[in-house]
This record gives sequence, C-alpha cells and structure tokens, in this order.
Amino acid sequence: MGEHDMAELFETYRPHLRAVAHRMLGVAGEADDAVQETWLRLSRSDVGEVANLGGWLTTVVSRVSLDMLRARAARREEAEPWPYDQVWGDRTADDAGDPEQEAVLADAVGRALLVVLDTLTPAERIAFVLHDVFAVPFDQIGPIVGRSPVAAKKLASRARHRLRGRPGTVGARAARHRRVVDAFLTASREGDLEALMAVLAPGVVRRADAAAVPAGTPTVVRGARAVARETVVLGRRARFAEPALVNGAVGIVVAPRGRLLLALRVKVEGERIAEIDVIADPARLRTLDLALIDAAPCG
Repeated sequence: MGEHDMAELFETYRPHLRAVAHRMLGVAGEADDAVQETWLRLSRSDVGEVANLGGWLTTVVSRVSLDMLRARAARREEAEPWPYDQVWGDRTADDAGDPEQEAVLADAVGRALLVVLDTLTPAERIAFVLHDVFAVPFDQIGPIVGRSPVAAKKLASRARHRLRGRPGTVGARAARHRRVVDAFLTASREGDLEALMAVLAPGVVRRADAAAVPAGTPTVVRGARAVARETVVLGRRARFAEPALVNGAVGIVVAPRGRLLLALRVKVEGERIAEIDVIADPARLRTLDLALIDAAPCG
C-alpha cells in the first residue's frame, strides 16, 4: 500500500482514534498529539499482514496515551501551587484554546468525569475507558497495560468503584444538596447577585487557598452579600464548573478543558449553602476523594 493510500485509510479511523484519546487524556491538544504519533508509527510499520487495522490502531493510540498519562503523573508530583493570575486570569494555559473545541469536548465527555478519571492510575484509566466506553475485551486490554486479562478486569473494576464514590453518597439528601449547588452555579454563571444571596445562608463563610485570592486579600469572607458579590466578580470560571462528589459530599469542580483547577467543598444546611471551601493548591487537590454524582457510564 502506498503512503497516499495509507494516509487516506488512516483518515477514516481518525475520528475513532481521537475519541479514544480524548477520553483517555481529557485534553484536546494532547489527544491530537497522540493521534499524530499513532499515524507516525503506522507510517513506519509494515501492516500488510494485520487482519484488523482498526484494532491495531486502537492498541497503538492506547499505548501512546498510557505513556502520556504516566509522564503527566510524574509531572504532577512536582507541581507547585497555582499562582493567583493562573487561577483567575482572563487567559491561562488551560483556558487559552478554541472555545468551541472546549465546549465540544465538555459536552461529549463531561468535565466532572474527566476530573475523576484523572484521579485514576494510568493503567486503571486505560482499562476502564477501553472496556466500559469502547467495549474492548480484556484479552486485548491486558497486553496494552502489561497485565493479564484477569488483572486488567480488576483495574477496570477498581476504576468503576472510584467513579461511583463512597457507598451511601447517593440518596434523597444528596439530591437535595445537588439542587442547592445547581442553583448556586446557575446564579454564578448568570452573575445574578440576588439569586446568589437567596441560595447562601446569611452567615455563610467562604474560605480559600492563598492561590485562589489576590495577594494581600483575606482568604476568609463572611456574610451572604460579601460572598455573593465576590462570586459575581470571579464568576467567569463558573462556565467551567460542574457538580461532583468531593470527599463524599456534593461539591463543585472547576475544570477548564477537563483539567482540575479548583475544587469547592460545600456545606449545605437546610436549603442554603453555609460554608464554601475553595481549594486550588495541587497538593491539597490530590488529597481529595472525587467521584461522580451520577456514575452512569460515559458515552
């Protein structure tokens, strides 16, 4: 097969490969890099005897994604706290891409799901995505992650349990708290000061990491009007926010392009929010137990 013919054939598989890489990596640019590397490996390989080229390409893009996830995990261990301008600036490394591409990725996958997937080990994430999303059998997943089929099945199972969160976190109480958090997010996105004050308790307290506020300003704000006013001022990040379970309770994750920037622990009393803890420090973020409120399989 000539290079031109191979390139045309590869293009027929590109949408599938990009979908696989998106869900494994969560970042459009990295997914594109993984697909490009897959093409380079194909162009250097003799695949004349390959019976299932689609399966071969899926394996390659999965292995490339696994290497990228491992490299990301190593970098994360060395991460420093976010400076204020990266958390709240108008344009950041995580917020400088094509807004339409960002919206498409978020709609297709969901920011909360991408954030929770990012808490898995690279092997767990690969096993879960390939099996639960793309129905790849474990006898094919095992060699990709360097495990037996039985061990690969256990990886996917562990990932599934992590996504679902702690037992007992779903119920009437969680549903009520979800409605309160949803109302808070809607008001934040719309910049509606009165609606925010309606969902905040009069004595609400908002605490924040130093990275989440300008230098020299208080990290603690008290009172519904003060918290609502600050939320409106900083509310442009609300479009990147989704509800999630944070340490077993309904909270919020803020994830431009699917990368966790902030987590909000929210304490609900009655029908109002009584406390908000804004976490931006990467070291603190890594200690959180994050899970989906609705742990239905991702599509």
